[in-house]
Amino acid sequence: MTQVLFGQSYYLRFDPKLWEAMMPYPPLGTLYAASYLRERGYDVALFDSMLATSEAEWAEALDRHKPQFAVIYEDCFNYLSKMCLTRMREAAFTMARAAKERGCTVVISGSDATDHKEKYFEHGADAIIVGEGEVTLAETLDMLTGRSQVQRTQIAGLALPDAPNPAPRGYIKELDKLPFPAWDLVDIARYKSIWMERHGYYSMNMVTTRGCPYHCNWCAKPIYGQRYNVRSPENVAAEMRWMKEHFAPDHVWFADDIFGLKPGWIQKFADEVVRLAAITPFKCLLRVDLIKKDVPDALKKAGCDIVWVGAESGSQKILDAMDKGTKVEQIYAAARNLHAAGVKIGFFLQFGYPGENREDIEATLRMVRECEPDDIGMSVSYPLPGTKFYENVKLQLGEKQNWLDSADLAMMYSGPYGTDFYRELHVVLHKEFRARRAWKRVRGGPTRSPRKKVRDAASMFYNMATLPIERRKLDRLAARTGSVFSPLPQIMTPEAAATPTAQAE
Repeated sequence: MTQVLFGQSYYLRFDPKLWEAMMPYPPLGTLYAASYLRERGYDVALFDSMLATSEAEWAEALDRHKPQFAVIYEDCFNYLSKMCLTRMREAAFTMARAAKERGCTVVISGSDATDHKEKYFEHGADAIIVGEGEVTLAETLDMLTGRSQVQRTQIAGLALPDAPNPAPRGYIKELDKLPFPAWDLVDIARYKSIWMERHGYYSMNMVTTRGCPYHCNWCAKPIYGQRYNVRSPENVAAEMRWMKEHFAPDHVWFADDIFGLKPGWIQKFADEVVRLAAITPFKCLLRVDLIKKDVPDALKKAGCDIVWVGAESGSQKILDAMDKGTKVEQIYAAARNLHAAGVKIGFFLQFGYPGENREDIEATLRMVRECEPDDIGMSVSYPLPGTKFYENVKLQLGEKQNWLDSADLAMMYSGPYGTDFYRELHVVLHKEFRARRAWKRVRGGPTRSPRKKVRDAASMFYNMATLPIERRKLDRLAARTGSVFSPLPQIMTPEAAATPTAQAE
């Protein structure tokens, strides 16, 4: 009989967009919690919902392991868990009820449970972990198993049905003391097979930090608040070496909110992975105002393939309204400096923030054309409890306050335009981006194989041909609110493709 069965409620199968992309990662936050408990003598097992077909497999795992405690521990490093997608909330409720029906004590940790404790208690939760979870979870199980004589209401961060507002839990500052995630609980062979079949390489996930000290007013921080704690470069490099020896990944995704914020950290990390022969190509997320001086060269030295940045908007007015704390010219500079160092850049873009107008949207589209990022991701502003943005628009929120899945793109408040407009903007943005990227690859010279050049040319012409149609649809949707977009720029001429990148001040 297993003492603790861990699970989480993000099922890739329930998210059509990401199921199609098929780039799965195990729940890293859950693996950290499992490793932490096991180090303290608990017998742990994992139900990995990422690749499961439905909650029925969770029920089967409960019957197989017969745990005393069922811990639904959401991956706090997965931004989709923080978004609290409706389909995943329903899965968590189903999982909690199934565990409760089998006589388990049900403990839940996650952003959505923190924000909506009452709903989770109504669906079978016996306890909810608020804030950073490992220490609170260990103390809770110690209390429940009699290892500790502490009173249940004395445990910081433990919310109970009759005591839903616990004292806050302090944060783990010395992250190097945490054991590495419990990778032995994961079906590595299955993940590797999927990655190799779909993408030709195998990627694993890691984190070097916890939290973010910045104040973007749309970003919820129910787990770590404004705290920012970081592992040492030596500890991270040692884990990369360990992973290389045990699993030989071809690529690593660093899932941090901000990678390498501490001055000099990236440079020390680069030196250490070189010393340990642990270099593995990776992607990470940085702020544009941190990509300066020798950072791009250090990233390249460490093996960085692509840096994703929260560009958000090409309008300074919108960045300021978001309390982003960055400048448009810093976005241009980051793209230029990373490309000069041989590192790719990806833009996260956000549309629909209050006050955004036609000119702001066009400024963002122009920024994408001129900076030529290597990849893009688009979302619309998403009001999450606990944020300034949410407080500003909460009176406008209707019955629907969460997306069903990551492709939803529904406007849940009275934004500048309606949902149909932003869904069509997503189509236009990506068609233009793909056409430009394909044109750039076609011109890329003899290093591209003839087969790849033919594929790129086909993509270029398809997107060229269909883009004007989609742009007219966007114009019609914009016209419903009295705004018509500027004419579609010429994007396929050599002159347009060679548009110079704007210079930073």
